[in-house]
Amino acid sequence: MVLLCGTVLGIGTSAHAHQVNLSTARVILRGDRTVALEVALKGSDADRLAGTRVFDVQRDQVDPARVAESAAAIVAYVNAHIAVTALDGTACVSGAAALAPDGDGVIFRATFSCRDLTGDIVYRSTVLTATDPSARQVVLIGEGENAPQALLDADNTTVTLSAPAPSLSSTMQRYLVTGVAHIFGGYDHIAFLVAVVLWARRLVPVIKIVTAFTIAHSITLSLAALNIVVIPPSVVEPAIAASIVFVAMENFFSRDIDGRWRVAFAFGLVHGFGFASALREVGLPANAVVVALAAFNVGVEIGQVAIVSIVVPLLIALDRLVSVDRTKPVRAASLVYALSALIGLLGGYWLLTSMLEA
Repeated sequence: MVLLCGTVLGIGTSAHAHQVNLSTARVILRGDRTVALEVALKGSDADRLAGTRVFDVQRDQVDPARVAESAAAIVAYVNAHIAVTALDGTACVSGAAALAPDGDGVIFRATFSCRDLTGDIVYRSTVLTATDPSARQVVLIGEGENAPQALLDADNTTVTLSAPAPSLSSTMQRYLVTGVAHIFGGYDHIAFLVAVVLWARRLVPVIKIVTAFTIAHSITLSLAALNIVVIPPSVVEPAIAASIVFVAMENFFSRDIDGRWRVAFAFGLVHGFGFASALREVGLPANAVVVALAAFNVGVEIGQVAIVSIVVPLLIALDRLVSVDRTKPVRAASLVYALSALIGLLGGYWLLTSMLEA
């Protein structure tokens, strides 16, 4: 029930369980040892971090006039959280920085001269991560669509520009952790998993449910992440919320846990598009697409197995505590109905807000 409490608390922080605290950067080390840097931020993140008001919620865009007025504050924030240096920490000489509107975000641009420094050049960033340890920054190293990528977070804040692209093992580890973090931060996925196993008292049906859900979301996650099948968030988010309402309400009319793998598979296809939205924002490295995709999927699987492994034993333990005959404990209908009602309300709230903001 700790996970369910987290779900309840999460409603006050965000109606978007897939919202990713993310920035992107492109760092180009040129032959004359100058570094061109671009950092892209969502307008809402820029406002939160720099104390500005450039983002127009109604239009879901930044206001160019406000960006011009607030450029100094946002540039100051980014400058305070980035650095381009030699390996020994000696700073490259920074040129003038500029800020430009870009749809729903802003782009910070600056150049750095490292001509007087020898050896590798290091890019460091704590943009977003200094405030939120769960934030990430995707760094494109070089020019072109197929530039190598690195993923920075609160524990890994630097990229060595003249070093080789990150190894496959490093890429696998980072995307595995990202997958685990996403499932535990996705209150909608947690609510769905909890609701779908509330009547479960045996291992085999649980295995079938988790396996069906995994196979289904793996299919659509892969198709969407590779841009083979793309469905907009305005459709996916309400569909995920509706799936939560459905499984929660189904608990009032059916206790057939053996057949629930079918429901898990059907809605797993929907949830896969939700996972893909998060992965698409993080990005897939051009030199390790399959590895990163597989690692993220495995991370999601580890997270959901951990959730079910906590919830189901806890429910069985509660059965023993409340049953009159502890040798033949049964699931208390009142417990399932109460939790299902709570999850149904949460799902209804997410459904309403996602439809209004679509």
